[in-house]
Amino acid sequence: MDEERALYIVRAGEAGAIERVLRDYSDKHRATFKFESTDEEKRKKLCEGIFKILVKDIPTTCQVSCLEVLRILSRDKKILVPVTTKENMQILLRLAKLNESDDSLEKVSDFPVIVESLKCLCNIVFNSQMAQQLSLELNLAAKLCNLLRKCKDRKYISDIKCFDLRLLFLLSLLHTDIRSQLRYELQGLPLLTQILESAFSIKWTDEYESAIDHNGPPLSPQETDCAIEALKALFNVTVDSWKVHKESDSHQFRVMAAVLRHCLLIVGPTEDKTEELHSNAVNLLSNVPVSCLDVLICPLTHDETAQEATTLDEPPNDETAEKETILENNTMTYNGMNMEAIHVLLNFMEKRIDKGSSYREGLTPVLSLLTECSRAHRNIRKFLKDQVLPPLRDVTNRPEVGSTVRNKLVRLMTHVDLGVKQIAAEFLFVLCKERVDSLLKYTGYGNAAGLLAARGLLTGGRGDNWYSEDEDTDTEEYKNAKPNINLITGHLEEPMPNPIDEMTEEQKEYEAMKLVNMLDKLSREELLKPMGLKPDGTITPLEEALTQYSIIEEASSDTD
Repeated sequence: MDEERALYIVRAGEAGAIERVLRDYSDKHRATFKFESTDEEKRKKLCEGIFKILVKDIPTTCQVSCLEVLRILSRDKKILVPVTTKENMQILLRLAKLNESDDSLEKVSDFPVIVESLKCLCNIVFNSQMAQQLSLELNLAAKLCNLLRKCKDRKYISDIKCFDLRLLFLLSLLHTDIRSQLRYELQGLPLLTQILESAFSIKWTDEYESAIDHNGPPLSPQETDCAIEALKALFNVTVDSWKVHKESDSHQFRVMAAVLRHCLLIVGPTEDKTEELHSNAVNLLSNVPVSCLDVLICPLTHDETAQEATTLDEPPNDETAEKETILENNTMTYNGMNMEAIHVLLNFMEKRIDKGSSYREGLTPVLSLLTECSRAHRNIRKFLKDQVLPPLRDVTNRPEVGSTVRNKLVRLMTHVDLGVKQIAAEFLFVLCKERVDSLLKYTGYGNAAGLLAARGLLTGGRGDNWYSEDEDTDTEEYKNAKPNINLITGHLEEPMPNPIDEMTEEQKEYEAMKLVNMLDKLSREELLKPMGLKPDGTITPLEEALTQYSIIEEASSDTD
């Protein structure tokens, strides 16, 4: 009934009546996302009627009402097939000022029309394959970049930027060809980075360092939404950057990483928005070549260094205590470097672990990022080692029992999701400089067995990557407890009586044969497969391992 009445008024063609009836329709169906199939034809005709009205010279308020209804109707994929034509797409492009080459964003009354047109285009492109093909034909990506350049430094049109960026994200998500066009032809990387700079109001203090006001206000909701859309678009543009990184791009990637560092150190209007902002920043950092991630840490400023020296050299008083508090609250330092961004990433990782769900999507990106940073940058690795794997003192509990970051990560090493447990184990392994003995000290052999088996390190050794040779220092508590630590469980156990000490030789032989028969039965029924270690340390079926060792022995005897 609503569609019939609206269609009748639209066909009549009187602008005032059209505006009123369409405003009523949009108010009623603003939250409608599922539509009755019985009225499908009426909705198609209403869409066609609205496009015919939009080509006419009608008041701005009537244009907005038409576009609001069109946006609601475009949520239904079925009705878009007949109305998604090149002519209709061009109507929306004109209303969104995407066909304009001159700087025509001076008329404030046009802004609602531009925003609603962009919203319609987002829905239509997302729901219609025909619209996606027409977007390529009409070179929509280039037009969107041109509109962004017109408004990148003008904060009062943030809604236009936000939906322009959302549409750019959708295009680059749905068409891989557009990603390379954005990256190289349209210079999307510097353009989108500048959009982020504008959203964060960044003031540069050095080439790759920005001023951080820890007591400043949070980002506004509009700035936060705009930044999130820019981060998502940049992710698509740079998704393969780590594969094709050129030395000439280093500067641009470092600038982007510095902007992302700033992003990690600020907050949004709500805790949820802050987490969403940081989550997208983490995803984008994963695309940055690891050699450019050194800008996530920076030398302490003169004031920070002076504060640190004061708290160390002067006798404590109220003033120095206040300075020390400021230093602790505002900076995380290590070896003369500001580690705030890395500390934020570590806290973000712990929050994702504490959520207890969606580990693959929510946790693995930040774990992978911290692993690669630790592997490539010594200061980051040593700082994270101090935070995650501090010197062992209490070894009475199993490594997976407790509430520390180490305990939480060790629990993940036996997670049911293979990808999650692999990256958690890899992170801890890298923090231990890929040394098996160091990893076992913090995790126990049982928790680390999966990683060591995959790496062929069950018999010990170290990984392939090179790290500095500085040795870990054990605490006195650990040294005293070490002889009684169970290597499998990784914790201190009271000596247990040996059950076979009280057995006679006949009983021992009987129990041994009983065990052999049970293993043989499980093996023949293929419920259990005996495994052995190959000479290279990897696991293989026992028969194959014995064969390889016999071949080596024969070769050795032939040589003799």
